[in-house]
Amino acid sequence: MSTFYVVQEGPVNALALNKDYTQVAIGGRNVFKVYSIEEDKFREVCNVRGSKHLNQGFSYNDVSWSPTDDHYLATAATNGHVSVWNLTKMGKAMQEQDYQDHKRTVNKVNFHASEPNKLISGSQDGTLRYFDIRVKSAVAIFYSNTESVRDVQFSPHSSYTFSAVSDNGSVQLWDIRKTEKCLQQYTAHSGPVFACDWHPEVTWLATASRDRTIKVWDLTSKPTLEYTIHTIGSIGHVKWRPQKKFHIASCAIVIDCSINIWDVRRPYIPYASFNEHRGFPSSVQWKGDPEVFLSCGKDSTLYQHSFNDAFRPAAKANPQGLSVNNKGEVIFARKNPPFHTAASTTAITTPTSLAKATVGLMRKISTTQVIDQFHHASSSLQNFFHLNEAANSESQNILALAKNYVLHGRSISELCEHNSTVAREFGKSHVSVIWKIIKTMYGEEFMQNSINSSSSNREEVPHNNISKTSNIGTGVIQMENSINNIRDLETEPNCKAASDTQTAQFSGGDDETETEDQVDHIAAAYNGFPSYLNVRSGLPKGDFSFGENELDMELDSLDSGDCYFLDFPTGCRGFNHVTTDGPDWILPNEAFPLRHELRDRSPPPEQFPNHPSPDLPEEPQAFQVEETTPPLISVPKAPKKSMWDPSNLVIEALKHHAILGDIQTAACILIVLGDCRRFLRDLDEATQEHWLLGYIEILSSYKLWNIVTQVIKLSWLPSVYQLNQQSTRINTNCGNCTKPLQRVGWLCDKCHSSGYGVCCICNQVVKGLYVWCQGCSHGGHVAHMRQWTLQHKTCPTGCGHLCEYG
Repeated sequence: MSTFYVVQEGPVNALALNKDYTQVAIGGRNVFKVYSIEEDKFREVCNVRGSKHLNQGFSYNDVSWSPTDDHYLATAATNGHVSVWNLTKMGKAMQEQDYQDHKRTVNKVNFHASEPNKLISGSQDGTLRYFDIRVKSAVAIFYSNTESVRDVQFSPHSSYTFSAVSDNGSVQLWDIRKTEKCLQQYTAHSGPVFACDWHPEVTWLATASRDRTIKVWDLTSKPTLEYTIHTIGSIGHVKWRPQKKFHIASCAIVIDCSINIWDVRRPYIPYASFNEHRGFPSSVQWKGDPEVFLSCGKDSTLYQHSFNDAFRPAAKANPQGLSVNNKGEVIFARKNPPFHTAASTTAITTPTSLAKATVGLMRKISTTQVIDQFHHASSSLQNFFHLNEAANSESQNILALAKNYVLHGRSISELCEHNSTVAREFGKSHVSVIWKIIKTMYGEEFMQNSINSSSSNREEVPHNNISKTSNIGTGVIQMENSINNIRDLETEPNCKAASDTQTAQFSGGDDETETEDQVDHIAAAYNGFPSYLNVRSGLPKGDFSFGENELDMELDSLDSGDCYFLDFPTGCRGFNHVTTDGPDWILPNEAFPLRHELRDRSPPPEQFPNHPSPDLPEEPQAFQVEETTPPLISVPKAPKKSMWDPSNLVIEALKHHAILGDIQTAACILIVLGDCRRFLRDLDEATQEHWLLGYIEILSSYKLWNIVTQVIKLSWLPSVYQLNQQSTRINTNCGNCTKPLQRVGWLCDKCHSSGYGVCCICNQVVKGLYVWCQGCSHGGHVAHMRQWTLQHKTCPTGCGHLCEYG
């Protein structure tokens, strides 16, 4: 049998098969047809939508075919009408009944399994209505007290029971003979329940929800969750596979366009998938055969599928895997040989059992048997790890560090010093070192240097004042002032007298001690000064004669605009005098007190080990003044020492700890840095948020709620510090009627009783702390509830709920 399809005029919302599985009826927005199912195609039998005598300006949400009479069809429409159609009639008479009892859209209609004249419907108005097609109006009304009823199904195990699912996530079981109250009601899902289906063999009810799960409930006595299937999208329709106890089909309303067949024992990988639909499928019906089913969808198609064309996702799953964590532990999953089980491994130990196993492996097995097997592949999980004390105590170290770290209230240096000591005490020497580094880089000294650097950069430095920007020293400043005086005197008319005055500063004048101090300053300053100062422009190095020599220089022959540079060669000790046409300038033999005895060609003093003095000639030599004058070289502003930015290294260190799994260190350092986080410009906010939320999750796993609150409060990211501003409201229900409590206090608006305040174990008023289960709303004294939950799992009132008390 092959797969075939037919295209419709519009999206198809539902389909129904007759009792012989020879005809199919489909309904949608612009579609209401009946097809005959042939060997390899669909043949149209009736197009009800095309009748000229019927006004059908609405869409059909559901179609139901009577399971006992092929003549009757029922439809649920968006205008709130429930219609019954007689296929044996023609024209307007075909619509035998048109019920308008519902006030809003009808989502589902379903015929009774054994009584052909009875059907039930569920609507957006929150009511369920029971119809007898021989009567013009509903014979019974069931109020679900919910916003909307999405699906309603008669039970195949009891002729009086039907189920209804609603938008509030609840499931209700009703008896058609009791309209005042449902038999059972329980919360099945965290979101709206869109569909339900009874198992044909056992008392199981499958429910599908927006929360992307399919749940199977055992309703033999109290509702018990048996299986949960996890899907990738919200499920809008489910249908059990006939003759296969654990197989169920599902259709998603978003994301997934495939029809998946699940084995409830394997909740994550479908047993089979059918990918023919290009849009979202809306309904599935089995053709009385587990190998063939029909489907319709939003892509305006009607399909018949064969299991021979199914895709097997489980067969493509990789049964082998490898994982390594940051502690060096290795988990390895290895595929087992075919038909390998733990029992067979221990059993094959004797020659007889080995022979039997060999015969079993060699026996020919049918393809159908292999395909239908659920556990056709298995794996063995092996764990390899190092048993060391450090790995075992890792969680204890995280807990201890979190409790002893100080993250605020002190300076950065104090916080880093304290946290470094704590880390060292608990054996985290590498973490202690990084705290020390953070203290050095971002302590108070760093902040002060940053402030000084920023303030100095904002100052306007004068061009002629080198003393504000240079770190050369006081001697260089005095030398510069002397040179400037010489320049000024040379340009004045009375240059001769000015030169005498300037010379007096070098010769000592009346105060010889002051002269020696000035020369000391000049000579000492020259040791750190980077340029040469020549008396005259154009003179080569060594314009002065040192030691016992003299040098006569003709000053009058030079222009008055010449610039003078003083040159103090390295290792100089002084000079005698300079001769001009005017009176001699007599200078002292030594400019500063000698530290050792001077000898001919004596080695340089110890303070100048790297700059030996040049050999001086015994006889004075005269130097000729060159006519060309080199340009004047000046340094108006000394270069500043740039600040070192350690932010990139800090970011790399934090990321290194995060990669190793130490989110605690990365998050705590970010918190301690405070305002200094502005220097970490290359660390994006997404990474910071990831570290903080990861640390909060770790703290929550250890139930360190106070520290979690502290971290959230100290956070600077809106997505983190707003966690404490989210709603902390707890919704409660009445313990008697399960209606949500709306007013302040414990008085129920519906039953006007106070279910709270009375212990369900001792039946006494609770005057102290009261604890209750949010699932069934029953509770009592804290001590009584704690004692009860240690020995029992169900609610002490006998409601059957599996209570959990926080």
